[in-house]
Amino acid sequence: MAQLGNLRHRPVRRLTQLYAGLVLYGVSMALMIRSGLGLDPWDVFHQGLARQTGLSFGTVTIAVGALVLLLWIPLRQRPGLGTVSNVVVIGLVVDATVLVLPPGEGLPVRAALLVVGIVANGAATGLYLGAGLGPGPRDGLMTGFTARHPRLSLRLVRTVIEVTVLALGWLLGGTVGVGTVAYALAIGPLAQLFIPIFALPARPANAYAG
Repeated sequence: MAQLGNLRHRPVRRLTQLYAGLVLYGVSMALMIRSGLGLDPWDVFHQGLARQTGLSFGTVTIAVGALVLLLWIPLRQRPGLGTVSNVVVIGLVVDATVLVLPPGEGLPVRAALLVVGIVANGAATGLYLGAGLGPGPRDGLMTGFTARHPRLSLRLVRTVIEVTVLALGWLLGGTVGVGTVAYALAIGPLAQLFIPIFALPARPANAYAG
């Protein structure tokens, strides 16, 4: 597994960065939940399922992540340590954070929770992807499907998947609002900003020297 091989180079830094990113990702999700102003498409779906099943948001996030990971099998995708950790850690952290973080009172506080949540989500994405230990199950589904169907662009595949889960989540009772639109507009530029900052090379530059 190529991602596990990356642990030979700066393993402490990679593991620290990976789990810091996953924890921050869970916290960012909880901030957006507590804002009550709308969630990103996958979290609208998670919230809708949670409301229909009575399960916690984090439990649903873990269950959906595990099911999505099963879809990697026909796509011949190989999960890394970061992929498996993503499934478990984020769900546990979001539940723990929601328990201690009260809902925002008043529009200014709710807006602040939303903005901080979106920015933190972008930073968290840069941290855990930059560790080079494997993408999250949902990102891997998109890239894997595109690799198996090269005529389809990644943008098209991502759009179809996210519009589908957003629609299903809304029908199930998930929160769609201004935060959903803000996330859609901001997450691309934020990821583009943070991923290069935190990206670690797979191996030292002199490893290629003969």
